[in-house]
Amino acid sequence: MFLTTTVTAAVAIAFGAVYAIGHHNARTDPVADVVAEIPVSQPAARLEQARQHMILLASASRTMNLASAPKLATRPTTAAPLPGASASGSASGSPAPVVDEPAPSPGTAESIAYNMLPSFGWNAKTEFGCLNNIWTRESGWRTTAENASGAYGIPQALPGSKMASAGPDWQTNATTQIKWGLGYIQGRYGTPCDAWSFWQGNGWY
Repeated sequence: MFLTTTVTAAVAIAFGAVYAIGHHNARTDPVADVVAEIPVSQPAARLEQARQHMILLASASRTMNLASAPKLATRPTTAAPLPGASASGSASGSPAPVVDEPAPSPGTAESIAYNMLPSFGWNAKTEFGCLNNIWTRESGWRTTAENASGAYGIPQALPGSKMASAGPDWQTNATTQIKWGLGYIQGRYGTPCDAWSFWQGNGWY
């Protein structure tokens, strides 16, 4: 009886061991199971997301069509200065105003000045208007115009005798007075329009 019980127990143990071994082999690798259970880190998830995004962009770029060629921006061009205009502007630092007037009637003092402007390197068409604005206010283009301060002639030289450097007939000759007056403007202001700009701010030149 004891022998039969012992044999039965041994057989049961053997069958149990075989069953346990077979059942263990049927399961997956426990290490792989553990790795699969580890949560994916945030940096790794971002990298994977970025990789997927790059794949989508690369795929989309292959199907893009260019609607039109891009245009380059252009800078606005700066208008060239008018002939006779001073490169530095007016004596006050601001651009000199330009007064465009037609040629005056022949035989007048104004006509003499208009025709003399190019000999000083100025454009008569653009500079005469500024000159006319000054001398119309200063003397009305009269060769004998004189004020209480002693200023004399068309350009109102002070004193009038300064115009003797342009000719001995400075008291009555319009050409002599205009020649002196244009030389004065050139030496002090550069151009008649620069002189006119100064006159507007000060009431004298």
